[in-house]
Amino acid sequence: MAQTKGLLAQLFDQAYRQRARLALLTASGGTPQWQRQGLKASAALQPWLQALGAGGGTPLIAALKQAQQWLQARRKAHPEEVQRCLVFTDGRLKQWEPLRPMPCATVLVDMELAPIRLGRARQLAQQLQADYQLLQKFRVLD
Repeated sequence: MAQTKGLLAQLFDQAYRQRARLALLTASGGTPQWQRQGLKASAALQPWLQALGAGGGTPLIAALKQAQQWLQARRKAHPEEVQRCLVFTDGRLKQWEPLRPMPCATVLVDMELAPIRLGRARQLAQQLQADYQLLQKFRVLD
């Protein structure tokens, strides 16, 4: 989780410097939770990032569906915006129904670090038509 937090801190910093708007949806607990919706990046994200933890049984599929709906609505309201979606997951899902691709350029970052990989994050990336990246190799681009 430390690697993921470091990467997220870099992404938040980059978004702040570029005055980009962020939407941040977390899939933890019983239901997806919006942390930010289309607001400019700011230092206010740091306390949330410090408290971020990991846990099993997350509602990832529900979060992805919610994100798809939000991105589509945002595109209608702000057609001039360039959208990108980053999905961080270890892919530790038992099963899921087929998903539609995200409505924008998407990168799925595979956080699975277990010695025996299940490879489900790669399968999820294929369904979402997302670029697949391993956490260890992902680099923040300016």
